[in-house]
Amino acid sequence: MIKKASEINETTPWQEMTLGGEIYEGGTSALFNTGDWRTMIPVYHPENCKHCMLCVPYCPDSSIPVVEGKREDFDFMHCKGCGICAKVCPFKAISLEKVGA
Repeated sequence: MIKKASEINETTPWQEMTLGGEIYEGGTSALFNTGDWRTMIPVYHPENCKHCMLCVPYCPDSSIPVVEGKREDFDFMHCKGCGICAKVCPFKAISLEKVGA
């Protein structure tokens, strides 16, 4: 029997997993903290931000929350530090730094 993604954990035998670990259901990214293995971290500079929202649709992990039409600081539970947001920001409101630097 194939388990749901929310039922799979480190004690699940390989016989109960799907071939190749494929997931056949949507919305599973919220179940996993993917932000703890990044090597670079985006730093938000609100004094430079014009809230143009260019960074929001480019973020592959939906890690830039928007509240009442304004962006807020990053959701570091899911941000992988890819740096796309810093590349697309025309106002230098985002920079990248090495984790632990």
